[in-house]
Amino acid sequence: MALTPDDVVTKQFQHVRFKDGFDPDEVDDFLDEIVIEWRKALEENAELKAKLAAFESGATPVPAAAEAPAPAAEATPAPAAQAEPAPSGSATATAGIIELAQRLHDEHVAEGEAKRAQLIADAEGEVNRIRTEAEAKQREESARLERERNTLEARITELRNFERDYRSQLRGYIEGQLRDLDEKSTSTDSTPVSAIGL
Repeated sequence: MALTPDDVVTKQFQHVRFKDGFDPDEVDDFLDEIVIEWRKALEENAELKAKLAAFESGATPVPAAAEAPAPAAEATPAPAAQAEPAPSGSATATAGIIELAQRLHDEHVAEGEAKRAQLIADAEGEVNRIRTEAEAKQREESARLERERNTLEARITELRNFERDYRSQLRGYIEGQLRDLDEKSTSTDSTPVSAIGL
């Protein structure tokens, strides 16, 4: 595959489920393609430099097709000047790839930091929500227990009053029965036996 700078700029990676970032295998494969194309470009650049050096030194014969324009080339050093930008173009492409990689790295780092900040904010919001719910539930439970305590205290007071009244009534009844018994026993002591019917 012939890799162009546009391919690097427009490359889209698949997002991975349950993890942040991209599929590491896909990114590694793409980087391998970049390395292969980069090496090809460097080899081609070195080849062209060698050919240019050989051409300028006159060590190798020039092909027949190139002989006709050779006098014009000798008159003006244009071919050497034209051949020189190739390394510059390769260096520019290399710098562009490095810049793109740095930009992608910075974007991913920024995205990761934003995601981290969002997760922290979400967690803090969840903590606050749970705390608020727990406090409301605690207040509600405390109020319910206070109502129950008041109800039980009122019932205890009611039972104590009932017990006091019952004891006083029972004491009064028993004392009344004892008085009646004492009165009957004193009245039977003064009555003659013949009156009783014995």
